[in-house]
Amino acid sequence: MNKPTRVPDRPEPIPGARLLFSNDATVAQLNHGSFGMVPVPVQRAQQRFRDEMEANPHRFFSVGLEERIAHVRRHLATFVGADPEGTALVDNATTGSSIVLSSIPFGTGEEIVTTDHGYGAVDLAVDETCRRTGAVHRVAPVPLTADDATVTAAVLAAITPRTRLVIVDRITAATARLFPVRRIIQEVRATAGDRVAVLVDAAHAPGIVDDPVRELGADFWVGNLHKWAFAPRGTALLSVAPAWRARIRPLVLSWSTEAGFPASLEWVGAHDYTPWLAAPTGLFVLRSLGIDAVREHNAALAEHGQHVVAAAVGAEVPAPTGLPMTLVPLPEGVAAELTAAVALRRRISDELGAEVGLSAWHGRGYLRLSAQVYNRVDDFQRLAEGLPKLIR
Repeated sequence: MNKPTRVPDRPEPIPGARLLFSNDATVAQLNHGSFGMVPVPVQRAQQRFRDEMEANPHRFFSVGLEERIAHVRRHLATFVGADPEGTALVDNATTGSSIVLSSIPFGTGEEIVTTDHGYGAVDLAVDETCRRTGAVHRVAPVPLTADDATVTAAVLAAITPRTRLVIVDRITAATARLFPVRRIIQEVRATAGDRVAVLVDAAHAPGIVDDPVRELGADFWVGNLHKWAFAPRGTALLSVAPAWRARIRPLVLSWSTEAGFPASLEWVGAHDYTPWLAAPTGLFVLRSLGIDAVREHNAALAEHGQHVVAAAVGAEVPAPTGLPMTLVPLPEGVAAELTAAVALRRRISDELGAEVGLSAWHGRGYLRLSAQVYNRVDDFQRLAEGLPKLIR
């Protein structure tokens, strides 16, 4: 980590971008990484689909809906560089991970490897799978400041002859780290061949990084589009390698179960399909602003805001990651466990009018600050001005 020195230059706002959102301007929204923010044009597109659905529900659900969903799937899969025929729309990355876990017949003593940076809900699903099947959950410890070689070595060191599945994050939720999944997959293949499957949890990746899914070599990949690709919440993709597609089983059986993957996952009766149908409008908004311009703006603003807040609380600054999410370590003993972290996050919201991500990781509290095109430097300054008093 680095001592905060000169605050990086603030980026120029993207003209007109802030007007695309309907967020409460009195609140510093610094937690885009959790729930996203749906642009107004996407909200309107979704409302048009809702209006169509409510005008004649029977016709909406029974005439051509599956073809419309397939069209959206092809559009979104192309955006992330995945095979449309091997990709299914699902509600979120956690759902996709649970589908994968329920589709692999783990035997007693077989192992599922994750890292200690993994998303909590996925860890819960892994633990439940282990209770149900007798499998074993092995956790690879990875230092917060680990470089790519160290991350890769840590994952490989956790693999044994009993390992059946490795789950690795592309961008970690709690610690905002970019993991070298392509390198990890290559090393796993070189070490264990096809004996060990790899699931890439890319919940934050779509819209942030260019990782053509078909080039990664993963057995499974799951990513959300409601975070950084401006889709409505409830829009995610699960991409599956050809060897696994016939073995994928939906969590809920419905009328399309016999159709096989991906339709067996997508059609679940009276589901609200309007987020999926409106998702291409989100990609249109992102492309209209300029994907590279949005990424560069958000990464620069996140780094600037990180330094502003870190200086206010006297924290060391982790090395830049180029991501639109950054970490600020809190003083020792502040938000050091989950209950305390939740309580502090609520106080920040109630008393400072700021929404942040906050996690307790290995006995240390960390603020996770997100930057999106609707944010301004003032949002971070508001947090910086009020936080020192609050954590005292």
